[in-house]
Amino acid sequence: MNLIIDVGNTYTKIGVFEASKIIYKNTIKQHDFSQIIQKIKEKYPLITDTIVSSVSCIAEEDMTFVKKISNTIVLDHLVEMPFKNLYKTPTTLGIDRLALVAAAVDQFPNKDTLIIDAGTCITYDFKNKKEEYLGGAIGPGMRLRYESLHNFTAKLPLLEIAAPKNHIGTSTKEAIHSGVVFGIIHEINSIIEEYCNIYPDLTVILTGGDAHFLSKRLKNGIFATSNFLLEGLNHILAFNNNK
Repeated sequence: MNLIIDVGNTYTKIGVFEASKIIYKNTIKQHDFSQIIQKIKEKYPLITDTIVSSVSCIAEEDMTFVKKISNTIVLDHLVEMPFKNLYKTPTTLGIDRLALVAAAVDQFPNKDTLIIDAGTCITYDFKNKKEEYLGGAIGPGMRLRYESLHNFTAKLPLLEIAAPKNHIGTSTKEAIHSGVVFGIIHEINSIIEEYCNIYPDLTVILTGGDAHFLSKRLKNGIFATSNFLLEGLNHILAFNNNK
């Protein structure tokens, strides 16, 4: 069994895999880390291997604890990937994006694939049929856009995410919702269209915290999945263990 740990900016996502099947998933706050990992190990004593991906800082004592209970890979740019990385500055590439591409290689082999991760940022990552990662784009996510409108203006309120009823906002709140939500929807649809003009058989994956909210409002033909990053990390772990 594999233990998959993805340490984000606010929360940590944890998964337990039996081969390629996820059998446990949880999202926790950072201060609960060691206690919950201990409980998971007690519940799944057959866990032998772990991979840790961290876009934020993980406490040294937490990392030491993980290494004590299993063979552990800490994902960085030196870990071998199941694809060829053609990014010009690989050391600046977010390791979460590497995991997403690994999942695409595993689940959509030999297909031109665009992975859209809608979280704090919206990232676009592309791998081609030859399993080469070419790069992509990074933009502000939905929550970041709401916060920016509030923080960098004098009077605009900070709103919770909500679906606008139509494009014409008849109040300031409605106008903000329209600008943020429809702006992102049109952005994503337009980028997909641009990729499809070059790669007609494009496969599109939508994942991340806002994927469920956005998937209902985007054009059809998109695979929406909530476990894609964990699945990618599991594939990287299996790839390195089977070399």
